[in-house]
Amino acid sequence: MNLVMTALLRLPAAFRKAQRQRQLLALMQQAQVPGLQLVHTHRHQTTLYQLGHRKSGTSAAIEAHTIFQAASLGKVMLAYTALRLHDRGVLSLDEPLLAYYPYPRLHQQPAAHQITARMVLTHTSGLPNWAEHPLGAGWATSPLTLHGPPGKRWQYSGEGYVFLQKTLEQLTGKPLPLLVQDEVVGPLHLPNSSFVWRPDFAATAASGHDGAGQPTAVQRFEQANAGFSLLSTAADYNVFLQAVLAGTGLKPATRALLLEPQCSAERRATPARPPDPSIAWACGVGLARTSRGRALWHWGNNGDFTSFFMAFPSRQESLVFFTNSANGLKLTDEVLPLFFGPGQYQAARWLAEEQV
Repeated sequence: MNLVMTALLRLPAAFRKAQRQRQLLALMQQAQVPGLQLVHTHRHQTTLYQLGHRKSGTSAAIEAHTIFQAASLGKVMLAYTALRLHDRGVLSLDEPLLAYYPYPRLHQQPAAHQITARMVLTHTSGLPNWAEHPLGAGWATSPLTLHGPPGKRWQYSGEGYVFLQKTLEQLTGKPLPLLVQDEVVGPLHLPNSSFVWRPDFAATAASGHDGAGQPTAVQRFEQANAGFSLLSTAADYNVFLQAVLAGTGLKPATRALLLEPQCSAERRATPARPPDPSIAWACGVGLARTSRGRALWHWGNNGDFTSFFMAFPSRQESLVFFTNSANGLKLTDEVLPLFFGPGQYQAARWLAEEQV
């Protein structure tokens, strides 16, 4: 396999893209992934792949503007927004968030008064991923209970990002969709990205699919949730990712917060196990020590949509892919070497161990 990958990387660009498309289609068929958008960028040269179908059993093809659920990749967009507000003095990363906004689901717990934006961004707030299903009728008002003392250990938390979202909405007087429009979507010109459903998405949105390849109902998110409701395309998200890597709109010291480890990342499934030395967390993104160097990465998983990115700042190379399938993350171990070359990409192994 390594010899095949090495030979592929030496082919002329047009032949290389055609070969990769064939391999991607074979991987998608094997994993029962109906549709995929993928963007590979290397030294400012970007190649877009759109393969498969918006819904299994139909002829509607995936196109560059097909809308996917980006799932947890929206957390990175909220992190970038928070860092921009930090640069302007609107938000201190180390001020307790409850000093800004008495979050009704949390303010009665004394330990919660220690939680800061930095803890949320590094997943050390002590909050659970979700207290209950975030689409449930009573979720927005249900009380939150800390699963550990703030600032002590890594524990992935969607609830933490919603807490930060509500705080930023309070500080700016803007709901998340408008805040992100002003800080990210507008400045970076992302025409197909929103944290809430837009009527024009109906003509292009992909359907999700479960692990057996069966279509699921299209979710038309009416309430913005920084943890999972971002709707976007891989092309839009790649523009955003390049801005993150370049530190666009951020002070140099703030950009460094996205590149330098703030804490190690313990395995979520069995927190008693020691931290993985190859995985750490910065302010909003994961960091992986790979055989190709230090990488930024994140994944998204909404159950019927999955997504992933990995980027190597020192090599000016990145990969983003969106799938309309529960099985999309199964592609990671094969897709990363296909574009980056043979090597050990620790994030894929870590995700497999976590059974995300």
